[in-house]
Amino acid sequence: MIKIIDLKKEHEELFSTCLSGDPQRYRDAGEHKLCWYHTMKSRGCRVKIALDESGQPGGMIQYVPSEESFVLGKNLMVMQCIWVLNDKKGRGNFRKKGMGKALLEAFEKDAKKQGKDGVVVWGLTIPVFMQASWFRKKGYAAVDKNGVMQLLWKKLKDSAEPPRWMRQQKIPTGRKDAVTVTCFKNGWCPEINKTLQRAERVVKEFNGDARLEIIDTADNRVMREWGISDALFVAEREIPTGPAPKEKTISKAIKKAVKQLHKEKEK
Repeated sequence: MIKIIDLKKEHEELFSTCLSGDPQRYRDAGEHKLCWYHTMKSRGCRVKIALDESGQPGGMIQYVPSEESFVLGKNLMVMQCIWVLNDKKGRGNFRKKGMGKALLEAFEKDAKKQGKDGVVVWGLTIPVFMQASWFRKKGYAAVDKNGVMQLLWKKLKDSAEPPRWMRQQKIPTGRKDAVTVTCFKNGWCPEINKTLQRAERVVKEFNGDARLEIIDTADNRVMREWGISDALFVAEREIPTGPAPKEKTISKAIKKAVKQLHKEKEK
């Protein structure tokens, strides 16, 4: 029988590695996710864990109020991630047991208890994890789209107003004497945390031709100012971060930008 519990201290390390239990999988992610969680708990962040019949954690869901999220909306609860582990070489496969459904129902129940007007989720329109079609089958309606990401929601009150994606407001320009590598880091996702750690290592290899700027979007005012939650820019070019880019990908982008910078200086 599946049991849904609030995240406990004993499960925090597993939570930080998306329940994999393999420290090597997220060795580049650092302690950013746990730091984010402990900061955000007082601002309405909640994490629930699904336990199987033997008491093993196999699924998780994390969510925050819309005012602390990458979504524009009033008095809504926004799911950042729902995850059921399938790790055949590690802790095992916990899927196809109803954990996802149970976690989503717990999320909705908690939002109702807190008096929220609605619940918001996001899914992908391509056949990978967190597919938008799965949420639609659970009664969620699509309200906005950003590339392959679809925003969906469910009303809990008739007065609820539909949410929309936060849109990018500006692009980092950086310095003129060096290539600026800008990492927008919220902390909630290990993939962007891995991106930051890798970018830090790569930038050091360029001996002053590149510099790293970290923008902490866990501060909601900063996130709203930029309209960006998590991203990596080399100069003004955005580098895809889902999944985290490899170091050679970041290095290649920086080399290209440094070469262009040197050309401009020679003019």
